[in-house]
Amino acid sequence: MRTCLLLAAVTTVAGCGTAPDRAQPYPAPVSSPAVRFSSPAPPQPPSIVPSPTVPSPTVPSPTARGITKPGTTPARPTSPGWEITVYYTAVERFHDGDPTPVTGCPRLECTGGDDDLGTYPAGFVDAVRDEGTGLTSSGRYLNWSYDVGFWLDSAPRSSDGGALVPFVSAAADPSVLPRGSRFTIAACGSQEDGSAPPKAVCAALRQAKWEITDEFTPGLGGPRHLDAYIGQETGPGFTDSPWYLTLTGARLSLG
Repeated sequence: MRTCLLLAAVTTVAGCGTAPDRAQPYPAPVSSPAVRFSSPAPPQPPSIVPSPTVPSPTVPSPTARGITKPGTTPARPTSPGWEITVYYTAVERFHDGDPTPVTGCPRLECTGGDDDLGTYPAGFVDAVRDEGTGLTSSGRYLNWSYDVGFWLDSAPRSSDGGALVPFVSAAADPSVLPRGSRFTIAACGSQEDGSAPPKAVCAALRQAKWEITDEFTPGLGGPRHLDAYIGQETGPGFTDSPWYLTLTGARLSLG
């Protein structure tokens, strides 16, 4: 804050009395014309004419020029309009239904096998076919792929045989996002009915760092469709829980 001081000028006026008349014994001298000597006026400072204001050139900010400050991370490109579904590992003990025999490969290194892989509840077998992987009561995984069929394994697998990692592995049409592409979910969008997704679910999906390690069964993907792997189901009726959802209008941060 600036404080201004005002100074008041004080003028003192002195008055003079009238002197008494005096007799002058001599005639008054003839006065010569008064000569005025005027001292030269003090030099005045030259007039200062303000120079025209020249606007400074507008310099774009470093960010506008695509330059990032040291120690900062450049903004990642975003892509709107995605549909995101989730997939999970079914757990046999959470399912029921008629005992259903399953045949296939006793290990991954075969296709179209016809070995006896055991008998499981019908609901569990259906879930494995839908989700691609299931944990049996014996502790082994019953996996399924359109090009292999059923097989038994020691881990939930993606279509190329890699182990699925919860909140990392994702599937996409390889013509849209090739294997190895990485992304995060910048915005969850809305659910299919237009409502906002549950906050806890959206937060968990957004905090994850995803990588395309899997792919859809041909014909089930689409130009902007992702499937995000969230691990094992947590109880009966998992598909009715807040975690089993479809997001529309989601936004991705790519790279």
